[in-house]
Amino acid sequence: MISKSAHVSENAKLGEGVTVEPFAYIAADVVIGDGCWIGPGAVILDGARLGNNCKIHTSAVIAGVPQDLKFRGEYSTVEIGDNTSIRECATINRGTAAKGVTKVGSNTLIMAYAHVGHDCTVGDNCVIVNGVSLAGEVEVQDWAILGGHSAVHQFCRIGAHVMLSGGSLVSKDIPPFVKAAHNPLSFVGANFIGLRRRGFSPEKINEIQEMFRILFQSGYNYSRACEMVENQVPQSAERDLVLDFIRSSKRGILKPYNPKKSDDEIE
Repeated sequence: MISKSAHVSENAKLGEGVTVEPFAYIAADVVIGDGCWIGPGAVILDGARLGNNCKIHTSAVIAGVPQDLKFRGEYSTVEIGDNTSIRECATINRGTAAKGVTKVGSNTLIMAYAHVGHDCTVGDNCVIVNGVSLAGEVEVQDWAILGGHSAVHQFCRIGAHVMLSGGSLVSKDIPPFVKAAHNPLSFVGANFIGLRRRGFSPEKINEIQEMFRILFQSGYNYSRACEMVENQVPQSAERDLVLDFIRSSKRGILKPYNPKKSDDEIE
């Protein structure tokens, strides 16, 4: 059903069972999958590619022009997977010459007033909470949860199954399975609750905990700690995921929590 008061370009490609509510705007170079709901006043601009059963709520803007002074009008897109919801006033900018595409995965929730910058990649089953801001070329891997009003510096990576505290300022990479909090942002443990909810066995969680004890509590630098993990922790997909993430980091890895520098002592 398409409201008569919505603007839908005749060149836009809409799948079966798409609903477009009053005052929504859909530009020409847009592809919308089956069963999507486009809310009143939502704006979907050239370059948007939506999967099936997505929900775009009031005043959200998909595929806006990148907020990058280097952008010269090059062709680029936004790709959104299936069953993803974009809530009120959230914005997702399309890519630039850097990558050409901004990607948001399937079964992901981007809450109200969140911003996903140009050339970002957000994985499947993520939750980007109200007011979160992702700068350009940020990578958020599957199952990550980013607490409200957090800000992520450009080029940072947030690993799979990370739990990020609300109001965090992220300037370093956060490895998979980590729970991060405090100011400055620090490692505070494994994301035990999230891992249990997603079916990780107690034995696997204990392996991750042992790996993190070496990486974050041994006092060794990350290069040496990675070697120790490789020698002392049995090989597994989870171990290799963490080691590969740390070794490929370009911005550096967040530090362990230092209780001597509590939040209240930081000016």
